Amino acid sequence: MFVAINTAPIVDPRHMDFQYWAEIMCDQFAAQQLEIPSKDTDWKRWANGLKAIDIFNNEGMPDASAFDNWNEWAEALVLTVNISRAA
Repeated sequence: MFVAINTAPIVDPRHMDFQYWAEIMCDQFAAQQLEIPSKDTDWKRWANGLKAIDIFNNEGMPDASAFDNWNEWAEALVLTVNISRAA
């Protein structure tokens, strides 16, 4: 069975809170059935779940444990994935 991976750019997380940005990611990658975050979701655990998706794993997704806050991690993710897709 073929499951299409979304090739649209990852949404810029600036000026968003984690839950809102992660919900957008869940919509964007709905075929991968990401966990929909709640206000109690641990962002590092949620971020590590993205590693199960080839597009993130193959592009050298930054390790969430190397970041103190989700914004810095998400911005690094955007740069890593969006730039590699454009190349």
